[in-house]
Amino acid sequence: MLLAAALGMACATLAWSHGDVTPQAVDTAGLPELGKEWRAENPYRGNASAVKIGTSAYNQNCARCHGIEAISGGIAPDLRKIDNDCASLKDAPKKAACLKEIDDYFLTTVRHGRTRNGAVYMPPFEGVMNQEAIWSIKAYLETRRDKPM
Repeated sequence: MLLAAALGMACATLAWSHGDVTPQAVDTAGLPELGKEWRAENPYRGNASAVKIGTSAYNQNCARCHGIEAISGGIAPDLRKIDNDCASLKDAPKKAACLKEIDDYFLTTVRHGRTRNGAVYMPPFEGVMNQEAIWSIKAYLETRRDKPM
């Protein structure tokens, strides 16, 4: 009985310690500025500096829902699998179009969030993060792919 009570207290403490989720600022100094117009495709694909910044930004803003190293524990989608459908394509133009479509889906989701039946499943980050921060996170996620391109 005592063990069950201790376990219950430990779980409650972990749940309460999570607290309010406040988006953290992302320092994108050192990355090329992208301007005010949102890019349709990831301009930082393969950029080592963007991956480094994106790793930190992901850990601070995304990992609590999508999992450490983008490995989901089931709360939110496993982002290593976001472009799995593109990996199996052999035709280069089709693969490029698929990646562009995934970039669009990612950007739309992060900017505007996702809701279903009035419940917020993903908060909107537009106005909280600039596009340099968002694309650097995508550059990081591309290093975590489940299926390599």
